[in-house]
Amino acid sequence: MDIGSIKKIHCIGIGGIGVSAIARFFRSRGAEVSGTDAVESDETSDLRKEGVVVATPHGKEYVPQDADVIIYSPAIPDDNEEIIYAREHNIQILSYPEALGRITEYFTSITVSGTNGKTTTTAILGKMLEAGEKDPTVIVGGKVPGWDKNLRLGGSDIFVAEACEYKRAMLNMSPHIIVLTNIEEDHLDYYKDIDDITDAFVEYVAKLNEDDLLVYNADDPYSKMVANTAMSRMVSYGLSDNSDIQAKDIVVKGGTQTFSLVVYGEKKGKLTTHVPGVFNIYNILAGVAVSLDMGVTLEQIQKALDNYSGIWRRFEKVGEFNDVVIISDYGHHPRAIKNTLLAAREYYPGKKVLVVFQPHHRDRTAKLFDDFVRSFTDADEVILSEIYHVEGREDTGPEISSKDLVRAIENEGGVDMISYAKDLETTEKMIRKKAKDFGVVLIMGAGNIDGVARNLVD
Repeated sequence: MDIGSIKKIHCIGIGGIGVSAIARFFRSRGAEVSGTDAVESDETSDLRKEGVVVATPHGKEYVPQDADVIIYSPAIPDDNEEIIYAREHNIQILSYPEALGRITEYFTSITVSGTNGKTTTTAILGKMLEAGEKDPTVIVGGKVPGWDKNLRLGGSDIFVAEACEYKRAMLNMSPHIIVLTNIEEDHLDYYKDIDDITDAFVEYVAKLNEDDLLVYNADDPYSKMVANTAMSRMVSYGLSDNSDIQAKDIVVKGGTQTFSLVVYGEKKGKLTTHVPGVFNIYNILAGVAVSLDMGVTLEQIQKALDNYSGIWRRFEKVGEFNDVVIISDYGHHPRAIKNTLLAAREYYPGKKVLVVFQPHHRDRTAKLFDDFVRSFTDADEVILSEIYHVEGREDTGPEISSKDLVRAIENEGGVDMISYAKDLETTEKMIRKKAKDFGVVLIMGAGNIDGVARNLVD
């Protein structure tokens, strides 16, 4: 795919956060863009307003016969009639990761990967490079205030994107800089185990030449293991003293975090951020490591942090419901749940926290079951909604329900009160009934539970 010659593109699953960014990217370059999705959404509505021709549901009649390329979401099954039609008519077909990988070939590309923190790190790094007048183009898996939702169009040759590890998607990329946030067990419907995941990341960092750069989390054992195989330049970050870029003396007060920045053992001053949690300190340090290497000053980095208050569904304060703070968060991995809950405790000291969680994917729930059971110990009360069904990934797999998690957590005794909700309508009713007894309601999951948070505030 020569991105300079693309005149007409059709996107299948255009409402997805990744594919919609690709659609916006090509439309900004003058291409004619159309697309389909299974259902109407805010994203499909927004794309129409931007001039993209969008149809729902899917149908082969919507595929332009003269399309230069068809780009489809990884969630789209192989028997989708639009994909079949494109094959029959010899139209070039690329998955979203394949298309993103082709784009990285045309830029000085920075790709952000890891189990947790990809989206936030990508957004923070993009903001730092923007403040540093590097004018990057950024594709990110979330809506970022001040940008065209999930896309920032830049005028330089710098391109920043998050690269997912699912099905080894990151191996499609051609990066000059890789940021590795952390490596944990996940996507075990595809990967065999943590060793299989680590092997994939070893293959990934091997893409870097000796003049390229690997930025990795020094406090994450598997990231360190992968870094030990790299042949490129390397910069580590973390809270430990063996980190090249280190945060020390973290102070949380009045809705901000302040820490001393240590660069190769030398204190460089303090940085302040408005986003919560130690996990966000790590995300910021990753951005700092890349930015300093690219010539961004500490003053410009702090300017970026001053103007960064978070992104869509990443500890997002949606609003209030009867004076109770409603937070929506995309976290769906046990570590993300635990870290986000701790952040809520830090940022809202003295307030009772009701955690509402919708597990994402039966296979993940089953294979990380024990870790999920131990994730909610810092909550005052928990509501578990039924597991979100992931289209295209649930045809076979374990028979498991959120009820099983509820029973296991009750037996573990780590939470005083936990309830099961059979669907999101029931979940919302339960929140409305219970919210008055809490100061914060933390609504989490990668499925469609975000709509509950919006309904409460609306």
